Amino acid sequence: MLTLLQRSLPLLPLTIAMTLSSMPSHADDTPLTAKQSDPQTLGWMQGFPPPKDKLIMQPSSDFFSFPKLRWTVCHIRELMPTTDVSRGIGAPSKLSYDLDKNIDAITFTPTGSKRLMTWKQSLDANYTDGIMVMHHGKVVYERQNGCLNELGKHAAMSMTKSMTGLLAEILVTEGQLDDSALVASIVPELKNSGFGDATVRQVMDMTTALDYSEDYADPNADIWKYSEAASPLPKPKDYNGPDGYFEYLQTVKKKGEHGVEFNYRTINSDALGWIISRTTGKAVNTLLSERIWQKIGAEQSAYMTVDAKGTPFAGGGLSAGLHDMSRIGSLMLNKGEINGKRLFPAAVVDHIEAGGDKSVFAKADYKQLNNGSYTSMWWLFNNPTPVYAARGVHGQTIYVDPAADMVIVRFASYPDASNSKIDPTSLPAYKALANYLIKK
Repeated sequence: MLTLLQRSLPLLPLTIAMTLSSMPSHADDTPLTAKQSDPQTLGWMQGFPPPKDKLIMQPSSDFFSFPKLRWTVCHIRELMPTTDVSRGIGAPSKLSYDLDKNIDAITFTPTGSKRLMTWKQSLDANYTDGIMVMHHGKVVYERQNGCLNELGKHAAMSMTKSMTGLLAEILVTEGQLDDSALVASIVPELKNSGFGDATVRQVMDMTTALDYSEDYADPNADIWKYSEAASPLPKPKDYNGPDGYFEYLQTVKKKGEHGVEFNYRTINSDALGWIISRTTGKAVNTLLSERIWQKIGAEQSAYMTVDAKGTPFAGGGLSAGLHDMSRIGSLMLNKGEINGKRLFPAAVVDHIEAGGDKSVFAKADYKQLNNGSYTSMWWLFNNPTPVYAARGVHGQTIYVDPAADMVIVRFASYPDASNSKIDPTSLPAYKALANYLIKK
C-alpha cells in the first residue's frame, strides 16, 4: 500500500505529502538517528552538480520521504511554486539575548518512561532542526542545525493553520467578520457544500460535520481527490475533477450535525482562507504580510505554497525563519503588542487563551492532549494556567506559556508525521523548562 501512495505524492499539497511520505520506508528498520540522518552528513544536494544518488528534486515522488525529508523542509521553494509573505522594506527589530547555558542540563521524565532525559538529549530525540526559547522578552536558548541556519527558512506545516486562524480571529474581534454568520452568506459558492450551513466559528474551531475522509491508508478516501485538485503541477490529460482548493471545497458534502464533534481536517483551513479573502478582498499571504509580517520587525519574508491558480495553501503552506516565528510567539505572549506597537486587540489572544469546547474536543482521540481544546486553529493544553500552541506535523510548534512568560519555537523533521510520537518527550520537556525559568 505504501508504494501505491508514494507514487501519488507529486499530486499532494504539502502537509498531506509530508504525512504520507514520512512513513518509514523500511517498516522493520529503526530510522536513522538525528545525527545519522543530518542532511549535511548524508550529502543531499551537495556538489556542482550533486551526484545522481544525492539529488532531491521534481519530478521524483520521494522528496518528502525520510531521510530526504530532513533536507526538503528547508527547501520547499525549490520544489513547489510559492508566493511571498513580504516583510516589507522596514528595518528588522533586534532580538535581545541572555543565553542560559544551564538549560541543556535540565532533566525531565518522558511520558511512559522511568528514565530521566536532559533537555539537550530531547532535541536530537525529536530531530530538532531549530529551536528558540524566549523568556521575559529575551532569547535564553537557541540552536539551529541540520538543514537550518540563520539565513534559512523551514516548513511550518500546520502552524500555518494557526496563522490563518489568527487572521480570522483578528477580523472577528475588530468587527469585520461575524463568526456566527453562515459560511454561504460570505462565500455563496459554498452554499450547496457541507460548509454552507456551518458557521464561521465552526470552521475556525473545526467542528464542521463533513462527508470527508482523511484515511491515508484508503486509496479511495476523499483526501486523494483533494490532493489531485490542490496539486500545482500539471493535471493528467484525462483529469476532469476540480482544479484548486476553492473548486474542491465546493464538492464537499455534509454528514452529521455541525458543532457536535471536533474533527481535524485541513479543508477547514482552506475554507477559512476563502472566507478571509472574500471578507477582506486580499489573499491570505497578502493579509498575513500586511497585518503581521511587515509589523513584527521580521528579518526575512516568509513564503507559502500555492495551487495551480495561485491560491496560497492556508492549511500548511508557510515556510519562515526561526527568528521570525519567535517574534510571532512573542506577539501572542504579549497579546498583540510587539516592539512597543499594538498590532491587534488583546481580546484576540484572550479568546484563544480561553480555549474551545472541551466536551467537543474530548470526542476526538488525542491521548497526550486529554482535557485540552481547540479554537481559532490553536491548540489548548490541560494546564493549571493557560498554555496554547500552534502545531504542525513532524514536530513544528510555537508553544506559549504566559505564566512562565515563555515562548518556545521549534522546527523539526521527525521521521513520523504524528506529533503523538513526539509529545511524550516534548511536552514534559517544555513543562520542565517552564518550571526552571519561573524559579530563576
